Amino acid sequence: MPSISLDKALHNHFQRNQRWGFTWALWTAVLWGAWYVPGTAMWYEEPFVSIHSGDHGMRLAATAVMTWIHAVVVLLFLIIWNGMLGKLRDYGRTIVRFRRISKWYALASLCGGPMAIFGSYMAMGYVGPVFAAITSLFYPVVGAIIARLWYHEKISGRAALGMAIIIMGGVVIYGPGLFGEIDISENYAWLGYVGGIMSAIGWGAEGAVASRAMDVTDPDVGIQCRFSFEILFWGILVLPMIYLLTDLPIITLLVDMLTSPMVMIWMVLASIAHAYCYTAFYKSFSLIGVGRGEAIGNLYGVFAVLFVMAFTLELPEWYFVLGLILTVTGSFVMYREPAENISTLREVES
Repeated sequence: MPSISLDKALHNHFQRNQRWGFTWALWTAVLWGAWYVPGTAMWYEEPFVSIHSGDHGMRLAATAVMTWIHAVVVLLFLIIWNGMLGKLRDYGRTIVRFRRISKWYALASLCGGPMAIFGSYMAMGYVGPVFAAITSLFYPVVGAIIARLWYHEKISGRAALGMAIIIMGGVVIYGPGLFGEIDISENYAWLGYVGGIMSAIGWGAEGAVASRAMDVTDPDVGIQCRFSFEILFWGILVLPMIYLLTDLPIITLLVDMLTSPMVMIWMVLASIAHAYCYTAFYKSFSLIGVGRGEAIGNLYGVFAVLFVMAFTLELPEWYFVLGLILTVTGSFVMYREPAENISTLREVES
């Protein structure tokens, strides 16, 4: 067999990592976009559809219950995934090492669950789904900045340009609808604006925090740890506090949701999409970095509109086509970066 030089072997290795990293990030975008269909459909089923739009306490309580059940079902699918891969023992060894490793996944669960997912539901409920989507599109910038300031992850000029183009594409897709949804005359609209900011900061921070732990852990194991901590946070702290300190019917909401066949069908579909979306999300971080993984994942805006179009049979507006061109262009700008650049994402600290 002909021998190859060390430089050529390293180049092939870096190129393979780059290709797989962008592939996982693209799967993140596809599955994230698919999640919007069942995730939105749940609000049109009982018991959620009967909640009055002015009953803000009930709406927030329903969002909390929905988020907790969602995390539980996602964890079940992650257990199946890691069980098939033979990684359940690794999961057990990782989650008990809280002081050195799993504390980062606990922090990531706070950023991604109670902050990002809950905030996104707030934005959808109090302002509108278009507003929720467009504010979340800025999360790659948050993640890249945190990763840069915290552990010196490099952002090349090409990567920054690609991220900027992708975000611009998302703004073009959702921008026209955004201006039609914002209504400053609504007394509680500020809750939606706060939720939008929470989602962008939460998802961006989650990537940076989780990447810290993935230096020494498997991404498949890490995402299972992350949802384990989210379940504990909601089930042991938040929901019991709401039950004890308010008169909101948390138990009734929980029972009604679990006994509603259509809600649970949509919940299972949403959880499948989110479980494997997050798995691909975390895998991309260890291969191409937080900023690049989140920027390619930002293509979810395009896929979300495509999936909604497929289910509603409504053709997209002209600005969707323009946004699609921009987001795809930004992805190719980032992908054409030399593989060796991605292999040296972090600066060496003295």
